Amino acid sequence: MRTESKKISKSSWPKLPVRKWLNINNSADKFQSDYSVTGTAMDRRKSCSDQDRYVVVGDDLSEGWLMDSTNGMLGKKTTPFTDALKLRMFVGTWNVGGKSPNECLSLRNWLTSPSPADVYVIGFQEIVPLNAGNVLGPEDSGPAAKWLTLIREALNANKCDHESSNYDNDNTANNSSFSELTSDQRSYCVAASKQMVGIFLSVWVRADLYNQVSNLKVSCVGRGIMGYLGNKGSISISMTLYSTTFCFVCTHLASGEKYGDEVRRNFDVTEILKKTKFSHTYNKSLGHTLSPESILEHDNIIWLGDLNYRLAAGYDDTHELLKKNNWQALLEMDQLRIEQRAGRVFQGWNEGSIYFAPTYKYLTNSDNYVAQTSKSKEKRRTPAWCDRILWKGEGLSQIWYVRGESKFSDHRPVYSLFSVKVDLTSKNLIPSNVTIPRSSCPLKPLTNAALSSTCAAKVQVEEQLLLLTRAQSCLDTAPRF
Repeated sequence: MRTESKKISKSSWPKLPVRKWLNINNSADKFQSDYSVTGTAMDRRKSCSDQDRYVVVGDDLSEGWLMDSTNGMLGKKTTPFTDALKLRMFVGTWNVGGKSPNECLSLRNWLTSPSPADVYVIGFQEIVPLNAGNVLGPEDSGPAAKWLTLIREALNANKCDHESSNYDNDNTANNSSFSELTSDQRSYCVAASKQMVGIFLSVWVRADLYNQVSNLKVSCVGRGIMGYLGNKGSISISMTLYSTTFCFVCTHLASGEKYGDEVRRNFDVTEILKKTKFSHTYNKSLGHTLSPESILEHDNIIWLGDLNYRLAAGYDDTHELLKKNNWQALLEMDQLRIEQRAGRVFQGWNEGSIYFAPTYKYLTNSDNYVAQTSKSKEKRRTPAWCDRILWKGEGLSQIWYVRGESKFSDHRPVYSLFSVKVDLTSKNLIPSNVTIPRSSCPLKPLTNAALSSTCAAKVQVEEQLLLLTRAQSCLDTAPRF
């Protein structure tokens, strides 16, 4: 530690923010996005109600349109809208061992899937070396920018590969296939990205879905040196897609394979769940909160990263099983599954079946584990499944769970594809006891009867405008009066 401290110049010490040491960062709630130079904890865009505006249904459209008082949705009698949409979400995690990517590195093999996803959630650990200079000093954002460039190139190159493919995601007739989208719609943009020392998380969405994303927020929790610094810990991104809330938690937990180290990892998880807080969006006119404040309040949660859980056995006990590729026998000794079965961590969380080799620890640029070549017992790291993806929520269904084979790092990347069900109803936006304002024409309270053709209905919910995009020429917005 003393040697590493020399890497920090004397002139930088006065500039070291005490807030960073205590994990109280002025910019902890800020993130990068394609649609703003710097995002904040505020909504990416305000809802119609926040802007004190209504959606006005034209007189010529009001006949035949129904308002369901139970869910507040608009629908046409002849062609009712569905209240759910199925999308695909790619989730990937990779510990890159403190190495910055070079121009020759391609992520296409890692990010390419049998069919393109609508949302990509990509987390990294150790994008910078975890030395004293990076942990205590100013954040080095150079590697993060390089990774973003490589991801953008890979995703937007993939769109060309699938232009003629049939993208069947089991949606209803309301949803176009991926091949029917325009070139711009097949591109991807960054909804939010955030770095904390070596942990880096970015969320990408298909360009035509970006307007359906709201309430973007981030929260960082340091669990490293002194239990506060950011060499270990978590970055969490919260967002609402249509009316469904998501939380993505990218973590790098305590390392070590000594007896009892799994307890420190369990405690990291507990502290991350307790300390992760998102600034809430409160709507005064509706009298309730529009977005979750903690991880577990979200509809769907995905936890990814280098969780660092090891095998509860030494290398000598696992050597023969490794030679036989007997992953199922090795998984019986996996600390994460042992701790989860015992109810000490991740109770009620899901993880897919693992049919791939341990992802750590490899020799760089090699298919050999360090344990297979190292003569030093101190450096011999027993192979383990350190890199994992877990999830919680009824709207998620895992399609596959595999690992990549890049030799860039001492870890192999892990990725998963999910089928995601998102809610198109406005369940979080209009409580049943709120009266929906409307025009000056005397109307009875809205029921399942057709709206009068002579009066325009004023609806205070932004999401319902999204359902009427096919009739955009007949819609207008007007300020409240």
